[in-house]
Amino acid sequence: MNNLQNKTALITGATSGIGKATAIALAKMNVNLILTGRRKDRLKELKKELLSNYDIKINIFTLDVTNQEEVQKKISHSTIKQNIDILLNNAGLALGMGKIDEGDIADWEGMIDTNIKGLLYISRVVIPHMRENNKGHIINLGSIAGEMTYPGGNVYCATKHAVHALSESMNIDLVGTNIRVSTIAPGAVETEFSNVRFHGDEQKANKVYEGYTPLSADDIADLIVYILNAPDHVNIQYAKIMPTAQRNPYTLHRD
Repeated sequence: MNNLQNKTALITGATSGIGKATAIALAKMNVNLILTGRRKDRLKELKKELLSNYDIKINIFTLDVTNQEEVQKKISHSTIKQNIDILLNNAGLALGMGKIDEGDIADWEGMIDTNIKGLLYISRVVIPHMRENNKGHIINLGSIAGEMTYPGGNVYCATKHAVHALSESMNIDLVGTNIRVSTIAPGAVETEFSNVRFHGDEQKANKVYEGYTPLSADDIADLIVYILNAPDHVNIQYAKIMPTAQRNPYTLHRD
């Protein structure tokens, strides 16, 4: 059953990883797409790829979610063209693993600005539009780091705790509407995540995924489609997903 056909989804951070995988998965469900990201060339490539395979509408916007003025201008303009039925707040990152008294303040600000403020900026523009239509589904990409902190995770974990709290608050604030809000909390997913966290140090990034089979971006995209495709009376508010080898941030079996 396809409850998503002809709907429109806005995806932040669509140029790679979970955002890109979800764009492809939703295109297969005949969902129209508004794709945002900071890398224009990747957005263009993805749009070309999807349009060659699926008969859907696609708009792309180069966008830095940390720039409130830019978000307001570009996303407000896009809603004039299309109704946004689905919002995937996917843009986010981890930077560094220093102890709290040794952390790089620029890294802290990057995580706070993207993971918290960026999510708020996008949501502030989209939610009134959804409320006016009395329909919509918001998915916020959290993390198991939003449940449990781990050594070196400090500020990143704090931002994902905030994402989880904001999702709960959205659900409360939107009671009485037909707008659903879901949080997805993945464990280890092999994407560009660790490469970004370690500022391009591929050796460090690769070690994160050694000795076990991590989740893939496609695994998360499959879960997102499942949640979005649930009947209108079903609101899957929270979903935690981890590799079989991992049970929490500390408990991970490596061969």
